[in-house]
Amino acid sequence: MCVQEATQKSRGPPMTQQPTHTHRESGGKYAELQQHEGAGPLAGQWLVIYEDLTKGIQSVTTQQDWLTSYREIKPDDCTICMGTGHDHIKGNKDKPCGNCYGLGKVREDGQTPADMWELSDVAYRIIQLQQNELEDLRKVAAHPGVIDLIKRDRQEAIDNSIARQEQDWRRGKGHGPGGQRHTGD
Repeated sequence: MCVQEATQKSRGPPMTQQPTHTHRESGGKYAELQQHEGAGPLAGQWLVIYEDLTKGIQSVTTQQDWLTSYREIKPDDCTICMGTGHDHIKGNKDKPCGNCYGLGKVREDGQTPADMWELSDVAYRIIQLQQNELEDLRKVAAHPGVIDLIKRDRQEAIDNSIARQEQDWRRGKGHGPGGQRHTGD
């Protein structure tokens, strides 16, 4: 008996826990089990032990990778699509999830909307959240320091682009002797 089979038998069948996280790009159901500080070559790094609930396999990754690659599942995220809004079961990202109607969210108690009025309440909650976030971003963007920073970065990007185009032109093929450009030098 291999180690994985022994681990599988001691843990029981897969999907015994509730998922706590999902992968940001590929979806799936994962449960964060523990966090530990690394030892030896991994000293100074925090490690996250997690379980893929569909495969029943435990894995370890760094905390940095965990935070960038996985996101926490909120109580009102759809349990079928894990909040993405598209159907993971059939693998077609162009089709909406049938449980949440493509919204990625369900009622606040975690239940699927039973009728269109409940669905409109979910949509209204999403719209309110986005309006609040947009208002916060507008306040930040209206700050004079942010405006100056954006103007400076924009001008710097324009200057770099012009310099890069000039250098490409000078290195490029011309119509002069030997294919060189006449630059007036």
